[in-house]
Amino acid sequence: MQNSSSTIPAFAWAILAVATFALLVSNGLSISGLPPFYKPIREEFVATGIVNASVAETFIANGANITFLMSGLFSLVGGWLVTRFRLRPMMMVGCVMLGAGTLLLSFADSVPVFYISRFLMGASLGFVGVAPCIVLVTRWFSSRRGLALGILLTGTSLGGAVVPLLAQPLIAQYGWRTALMMLSLLVWAFLLPLIVFVVRDTAAIGEKAADAAEEISGATLGQALRTPLFWAIAACGALVFYPIFATTQQFILYLQTPRIGISAETAALAQSLLFTVGIGGRFLAGYLSDKLGTIAVTIFCAGLMFAASLVLLNLTASNAFLFLLPFAVGYGGTFVLLQRLTVDTFGERESAKILGALTMIEVIGAAIGGRVTGYLADANGGDYTTAFYAVTVVCAAAFTSTIVIFLLRKRQSPLAAGF
Repeated sequence: MQNSSSTIPAFAWAILAVATFALLVSNGLSISGLPPFYKPIREEFVATGIVNASVAETFIANGANITFLMSGLFSLVGGWLVTRFRLRPMMMVGCVMLGAGTLLLSFADSVPVFYISRFLMGASLGFVGVAPCIVLVTRWFSSRRGLALGILLTGTSLGGAVVPLLAQPLIAQYGWRTALMMLSLLVWAFLLPLIVFVVRDTAAIGEKAADAAEEISGATLGQALRTPLFWAIAACGALVFYPIFATTQQFILYLQTPRIGISAETAALAQSLLFTVGIGGRFLAGYLSDKLGTIAVTIFCAGLMFAASLVLLNLTASNAFLFLLPFAVGYGGTFVLLQRLTVDTFGERESAKILGALTMIEVIGAAIGGRVTGYLADANGGDYTTAFYAVTVVCAAAFTSTIVIFLLRKRQSPLAAGF
């Protein structure tokens, strides 16, 4: 059901609402909402001798890296499957994997079990995370697509804003294990039923996948991979996700180090604000991209990330929010626009596969960011100062890469995507 340029079916907005909630839950439980759990998990595993204190930061970073890497790998798998199967059963499978991973983490009593739970969480994102949700929404929105994607991708920020606020009091009252069990109800009691009863593929793609694939304009994955523009977008994604990962996953630990001295409650609030403000960045960037053009707004948002990251060169408790708030606007907008830029550039024909490939490269950048940040923190006795100097350097490179994309797009010849 491709909508006309002036009319969007009412049911499309219901699809958008469920897809946004899917990102809230899936990203909130697997990635953006988990940092409040890191300190109590780390402390328990160190206290019981499961993890050596000298590698405790790396242990936490490894778990997050596994989730990110599996989300990328299974986004490739999901991108291939979506050309052959309906989205709804795929998203249902993702829910089961996410719910199972969350419950398994609540029972984890060894490093392997901890890592397996993070594996399941990451794998679930290939089926109910960003790439499948973007494919679902772009099938229902051809006009006002920037606005729709901006709203959709606020879901990842909403997960980071809502889940920490739910998690912190639950952890304080019941402990981190019971808190995780209770939060898993977001999957079993809410998300899974909504997907079962609301999600529908469009008629043209859901019922006639093979024929529709030939009719929809755009590049194949192979064609996209042969263009410099794809690799420029991919490089930008990897560079952007390095600081995104370090900030969303490890900045909360940096704030609680003796050098900064912020309490666990204030750090959880900062974590929530990071994602709350990111919501505004995503929505605003999506709206402005419809008005001003995708690449111009992308350059601005990446530049804002870099400008904010300069505060990290002399971070204190008093100026932490001078970094956090503008960075949140910048990263939120850049994240949305890289996805839209990919679909706008290469079309819808194999958008799931192309987005899956892009996601894999993005999570490699994120995994490198998490690994380097954790390693540098351990090497400096738990101090994250040097690790976040590196974040500033990478933000500068990410900003530069958006200018490269702009120059390449000016030279790009049409590639069956209609641009």
